[in-house]
Amino acid sequence: MRKLGISVYPEHASLEDNKKYIKLAAKYGFSRIFTCLLSVEGDKEKIKQDFKEMVAYAKKYNFEVIADVAPNIFHEFGITYDDLSFFYEMGVDGIRLDEGFSGNEESLMTFNPYNIMIELNSSQVTGYLDNIISYHPDKHMLLGCHNFYPKKRSGLSREQFINGSKQFKKHGIRVAAFITSSDATFGPWPVSEGLCSLEEHRYLSIDVQAKDLFYTNLVDDVIIANCFASEEELKRLSEIDRGLVVLDVELETSINETEEKIAFEELHFFRGDRCDYTVRSTLPRVKYKSFEINPNNTRSVKRGDVLIENSKYLRYKGELHIALRDFDNDGNTNVIGRVTDENMRFIDQIQAWQKFRLKKLDRGVL
Repeated sequence: MRKLGISVYPEHASLEDNKKYIKLAAKYGFSRIFTCLLSVEGDKEKIKQDFKEMVAYAKKYNFEVIADVAPNIFHEFGITYDDLSFFYEMGVDGIRLDEGFSGNEESLMTFNPYNIMIELNSSQVTGYLDNIISYHPDKHMLLGCHNFYPKKRSGLSREQFINGSKQFKKHGIRVAAFITSSDATFGPWPVSEGLCSLEEHRYLSIDVQAKDLFYTNLVDDVIIANCFASEEELKRLSEIDRGLVVLDVELETSINETEEKIAFEELHFFRGDRCDYTVRSTLPRVKYKSFEINPNNTRSVKRGDVLIENSKYLRYKGELHIALRDFDNDGNTNVIGRVTDENMRFIDQIQAWQKFRLKKLDRGVL
């Protein structure tokens, strides 16, 4: 099951504030936490105690907790790759290796007696994962997670992101990636110009970022990297469909009850013999063949328009289309609205036979 997650940074916020954030995220169905155990400055016992208390609180709300671990943590606390009892005492479900070992060590770590998962960096396309696999780890105990990038213009390109994700998915390993909240104010580092994995996401709405990651079918878990996301953002993320493409649509004209049902109540799929002009959903023409659809708003078609064939198109009446390019309208096609600008990126990603829905935004008529 795909998960939504938050990030919590004990060094940068009070325990009480972190607890409030965890409780709020749980309210909206979030179930994963990314956190850091990167610093050993100060009282080590206090660091351990505060961290344990935060994790224990998260466990009350059934969160899975993965802690990012720097190599110096192993050194400072006397941890070795063949004894992960320290992390078991902390209560975490897994550790993300900020830097790896030689391959065999990671493999051995997957057989730890505490069932602590080992999470690896998904953002670098190297032979690192294949090397670990060659040492026959328990792959069920491996996770992949992309980096986040606090500095603008430093995030991953889509090509790098896709290739990095695929190297994990080919082995059946879960992949996580980060999105950024526009309402949050801090991350784990002094620079915080948005904390996303994909550079192109840095200034997008948080729900569009999440949808884009899920729609790749390469990402299982989406995590907000910075703190603290607003309740409104958490709510919006909780409402997205994690397994189905849903396109936000703004109406351009008033539509009748039949058009309303065709557009917003049907589960659509892109007809298998796809064409270059439209995403074509043909089943509504069968279901609504006896209904009248009068011509309305039959202007020239622009890319991103949502179309319903009217009664002048005879046997095609009731088909729903999403325009992939501009073309002339001979009066047989009603233009009912448009996919929003932010959602326009998704229309080219819909594949033949892929299912999708349309969601009407409550903004009135354009």
